[in-house]
Amino acid sequence: MRDRLTRLKTATLTGLLVVNLSACTKITGSAFPDLTSNPAVTGVDVEKIAALESRMRQFVVEGDSMGIATLLVRDGKVASYTQAGVRDLLNGEPITQDSMYRIYSMSKPITGVAMMILHEQGAFSLDDPVSKFIPEFENLKVVKSYDLEGNVELEPLQRQPTIRELMSHTAGFGYGISGADPSNMQFRKKAVLASPDLQSLVDTVATIPLMHQPGTAWAYSVSVDLQGAIVERISGMSLGDFFQSKIFKPLGMVDTAFYVPAEKAERLADVFGYHPVTKNFQALPFADPAFNILGDISYRKETRGMESGGGGLVSTMADYARFCQMMLNGGQLDGVRILSKKSIDLMAKNVLTDSQTIDSTGNLNGTTSQRVGFGLNFGIIMGEASEISGYGDGSYFWGGAASTWFWIDPKNDLFFIGMVQQFPKPPPAVNPDFRKTSQQFVYDTLTD
Repeated sequence: MRDRLTRLKTATLTGLLVVNLSACTKITGSAFPDLTSNPAVTGVDVEKIAALESRMRQFVVEGDSMGIATLLVRDGKVASYTQAGVRDLLNGEPITQDSMYRIYSMSKPITGVAMMILHEQGAFSLDDPVSKFIPEFENLKVVKSYDLEGNVELEPLQRQPTIRELMSHTAGFGYGISGADPSNMQFRKKAVLASPDLQSLVDTVATIPLMHQPGTAWAYSVSVDLQGAIVERISGMSLGDFFQSKIFKPLGMVDTAFYVPAEKAERLADVFGYHPVTKNFQALPFADPAFNILGDISYRKETRGMESGGGGLVSTMADYARFCQMMLNGGQLDGVRILSKKSIDLMAKNVLTDSQTIDSTGNLNGTTSQRVGFGLNFGIIMGEASEISGYGDGSYFWGGAASTWFWIDPKNDLFFIGMVQQFPKPPPAVNPDFRKTSQQFVYDTLTD
């Protein structure tokens, strides 16, 4: 135990010493973003940028995270990049600019872009029924009522859920990551998220009743994996091949994929989980296999199941920055257009009613707000929520299960990305709020 603690302390200190040093491993590929230097960026306070970076590193110093990297881009320029802590705990290897991260639900916006590419091609209307492309769903049932004794009453669909509802988590599907309702319990019992391929996922979901009638409520769901199945059926390509040819290659996202090849494996950061017995964070997988409930974390092709558009990608800071800048630019980057500005605006427009609220931000901490909306595969910060938080009205965002997060703020022409690899411990309220803390410091840096 003493040796392990010594390695842990040494590794952490090693990681801290390399923060923002030019000797760090440099990213390769397209020029943007240049993480090696911070050029003069108008509209930000240099001293407050330093305070932002110090606070992000403090998460490691105080033991809230074993590793972190954050990026602030404003007006198309890197205003701040910082990194601290370790990528590989056992060997004491630090976080580097080219470290790879499991972005989990930050995959969802990318799948949304894939859907909108097909939408622009006229492949579907947002008001088309999902069953037009997934006929297995024509006879779905809906949970009408249930009790604690396990009695469940089902009812027929009043109408088919639409593609728009599928992209806004209002179609009624469950997910299985939480919830004691019959739908989510069936998702867990039938191990939907462990499906070997998207056809198997569709077949299983077709046997599970919806949580509610389509369009009546917001519930975080398997809908983005179903979008992946639709992309495959319309395009005739695997989801990974579609992403590569239509999004990753055009944008120069050279390290974003569903799998990590052997030659890149050492760049994949450790992911940490809270051990229910020892009551501390440990690098996964745990020594006791009985507690490894999160599935494969190596992302080797031979050990992965389906290509999950809802949470299956790995990426780097530079790659995800190129995706965010493309969105902020209205659908294009470096002269390459992925989507029209009209489609970007549509994705970032709230589609929820005043009575519908969201209870997630993509992380596992959960949230409930009557002032946060949802568009097409993005959460939307609007109105009172932006006034209270400081986010620009109409900012859009999401996060990932291992505590990654990002937001895009068109009003202030900025985006921010945070990369951490740590599943929160229960209860959610005891975990550090990376997003809120970074938001407070980011908007304090702005001078115009």
